[in-house]
Amino acid sequence: MIPVTSFAGKTVAVFGLGGSGLASCYALKAGGAEVIASDDGVDKLAEAARAGFITADLRKVSWANFAALVLTPGAPLTHPAPHWTVLAAQQAGVEVIGDIELFCRERVRHAPDSPFVAITGTNGKSTTTALIAHLMRVAGYDTQMGGNIGTAILSLEPPRIGRVHVIEMSSYQIDLAPSLDPLVGILLNISEDHIDRHGTLEHYAAVKERLVAGVQKQGTAIVGVDDGWSRNTADRIERAGQRVVRVSVKNPLPDGIYVERETIWRASGGARTEVARIGGIGSLRGLHNAQNAACASGCALALGLSLETLQNGLRSFPGLAHRMEQVGKRGKVLFVNDSKGTNADAAAHALSSFPDIFWIAGGKPKLGGITGLSEYFPRIRKAYLIGEAAEEFARTLGDSVPHEISETLEVAVANAAREAEASGLADPVVLLSPACSSFDQYRNFEIRGTRFRELVTALPGVKPVV
Repeated sequence: MIPVTSFAGKTVAVFGLGGSGLASCYALKAGGAEVIASDDGVDKLAEAARAGFITADLRKVSWANFAALVLTPGAPLTHPAPHWTVLAAQQAGVEVIGDIELFCRERVRHAPDSPFVAITGTNGKSTTTALIAHLMRVAGYDTQMGGNIGTAILSLEPPRIGRVHVIEMSSYQIDLAPSLDPLVGILLNISEDHIDRHGTLEHYAAVKERLVAGVQKQGTAIVGVDDGWSRNTADRIERAGQRVVRVSVKNPLPDGIYVERETIWRASGGARTEVARIGGIGSLRGLHNAQNAACASGCALALGLSLETLQNGLRSFPGLAHRMEQVGKRGKVLFVNDSKGTNADAAAHALSSFPDIFWIAGGKPKLGGITGLSEYFPRIRKAYLIGEAAEEFARTLGDSVPHEISETLEVAVANAAREAEASGLADPVVLLSPACSSFDQYRNFEIRGTRFRELVTALPGVKPVV
């Protein structure tokens, strides 16, 4: 835990008592603050009370003595309308911040030179965060990983020299961290997302930009420049005096890091140097993972890792559970768990990564279904459709792709495994990438992916992928 000493002797309201909210309560109390904990959920309030915190309905208390409101990222700061606690705080002149901001203030107070890496982007944040943390551990660093990837930032060990914090951040978290100042800041990409919470794509992009714009003067901003929004961000912050490393997986760059023929290159002054090779690394398969690897490599170089250490770290990266996770292999058949592919755009990354796919798809459908995936249909040898979306997906596939309505994951895995093995193809892949949420049959995508893994590993002759 990171004790928050910057509010010692003061009273702080905390609204939203999920994982990061409760961690904030513990950290503030450990640092000497008085905490007033609040939540709309009765169960959350009861949990906080059992933990020894003062709880209250913030509608019924005076805000005069509050030094700050620590707000859950799940509550809207601006759009579609500010949460009622935000309006109350603004009326009382109380600052509204999040747990990332508390971390930033503690780091400045106690260990301003400790390495702090912050990662954001519309897609690829979690994989890039996990990959950077893996690279730093391979290099021998005491590495703390958290933020949006799962572990609340204040539940990590405190900043100190020699300890690196690798933190994934959503736009919601950035919005609540006005003094965000990483040593290395990474913006992977920007595409339309979370407009309901930011109002416009322009505002969403501006929030993302703040992460790399706030990088320390001696630090490095790493920006993927394969979309127009991110390219403009790189240009703006560079004009403002920020050191920028541009990254592309689509085009060679005269100055920056780019990927060409499964090799990561660093270009500068008209010359280029080979950084690392990612061909054949199953956990980094696909163009989207090439961008993740290139940005992570830029971070590793900025933090002083050797090329040899970087290459070894890339090769040994196991990947993330439920994200292009190689579950096992039977004969020539590879089984891949991409349960995190909960919409068509996410499934497109997986479908683009393999030539011969036995595709398990379906669940609770998203708007637009899989109509946007038609360019990948030639890669699909057969589709096995499950859940509520099965009939809709069958109509979309039509005569273009052989398919069956399997209804359940159990039937789909058994049939896909049998038919992939009988196909005679050189590299058949049974791929779970549902293009749907899981909520019709499973509580979340993790449980769905875990069930897929259980079914695959129970098949006779399946061996883990090394």
